[in-house]
Amino acid sequence: MTFDGTWKVDHNENYDKFMEQMGISMVKRKLAAHDNLKITIQHNGDKFHVKEISTFRTLEIDFTLGVTFEYSLADGTELSGSWILEGETLKGKFTRKDNGKELLTTRVICGDELVQTYSYDGVDAKRIFKRG
Repeated sequence: MTFDGTWKVDHNENYDKFMEQMGISMVKRKLAAHDNLKITIQHNGDKFHVKEISTFRTLEIDFTLGVTFEYSLADGTELSGSWILEGETLKGKFTRKDNGKELLTTRVICGDELVQTYSYDGVDAKRIFKRG
């Protein structure tokens, strides 16, 4: 599948505003903007293995499409949700455990880039990754 591989963050769009809307402090937002996130994605059928390596942490996640799982953001925000595949787009729908608000995210391949979008409480952002 096209998602398979290692992806390194290249640039962000509106990411600071998104993190601010999520309630992340200015100091953590400044650090997160330079997290050097690298994502390795492997998939087999409906099962995905994702390894996230950043300046702040290394995390490995296994999930099955359509099955709810727990996830913690780098700032400690706890989420529960699932991913589905619609055509060539991975769509994630997660609920924050602390306030019940919804975080939507997508992953799609555009040319040689992995574009990850976020939508939270009326604010949208993107992180664009290159193979590497």
